[in-house]
Amino acid sequence: MENLKAKGYALRQDVVNMIMSGKGGHIGGDMSVMDILVTLYFDQMNISPENQNDPDRDMFVMSKGHCVEALYAVLAAKGFFSIDEVIEKFSKFGSQFIGHPNNKLPGIEMNSGSLGHGLPVAVGMAIAEKMNKKGARVYVVMGDGELAEGSVWEGAMSATQYNLDNLCAIVDRNRLQISGTTEEVMHQDSVEKRFESFGWNVYSVDGNDPKALKEAFEAAKTVKGKPSLVVANTTKGLGSPVMENKASWHHHVPSAEEYEQIMKDLKEREEAALHE
Repeated sequence: MENLKAKGYALRQDVVNMIMSGKGGHIGGDMSVMDILVTLYFDQMNISPENQNDPDRDMFVMSKGHCVEALYAVLAAKGFFSIDEVIEKFSKFGSQFIGHPNNKLPGIEMNSGSLGHGLPVAVGMAIAEKMNKKGARVYVVMGDGELAEGSVWEGAMSATQYNLDNLCAIVDRNRLQISGTTEEVMHQDSVEKRFESFGWNVYSVDGNDPKALKEAFEAAKTVKGKPSLVVANTTKGLGSPVMENKASWHHHVPSAEEYEQIMKDLKEREEAALHE
């Protein structure tokens, strides 16, 4: 699991280079969600370039699609495409590597980013898997600011109505969104109690700890008859004090000086994780 933590810091460096190249991107949320994606793709999900068209594959929806840079970095590390190509072409005219997930690219199930859509679509996927009697699991990552969307709660009701124990949703609970803290914009504590009241099985863990995430995902696989939610408590901008817990870094391109410091901090944390 230490290797997954180190991988997360290595891939954060790819994200920073991507954003510098494309001159835009949602860097704060990319940093908070990275450990969730790394744990799913490198420890949990049955998905790879070789089986991406297999009907038995696990499926993933990045509902908080504005943090696509983190997803691109992870998919590239899995071998779906080249990270050099992503960094070179990200957000450039005519590129398929646009600022939200693009299902014209290998490994991406759906175009996303219109917040509140991911969970309802994942519910449909999970229902289809049940109808087809497939053993695949469906995962969806939402942002906590996204929980203000009513369609999230329609999806939450449907998931319990249809006993979707093959569905696992994750909330990237970094408590910051573009206009401030989630509690200032739309009060939502406790996320855990709200989903439990809708009939979900709920875990609350350190979302930047691959070991804690793994334990929650493994436990969710044993639950029968209802969907699971992992509230992943994360730090926005994780990786450098330059960015951490600052709403202004929701969408920000580092200056040259900030870039140097961020990359230095990320490399140091990668090395430290390798030697834990």
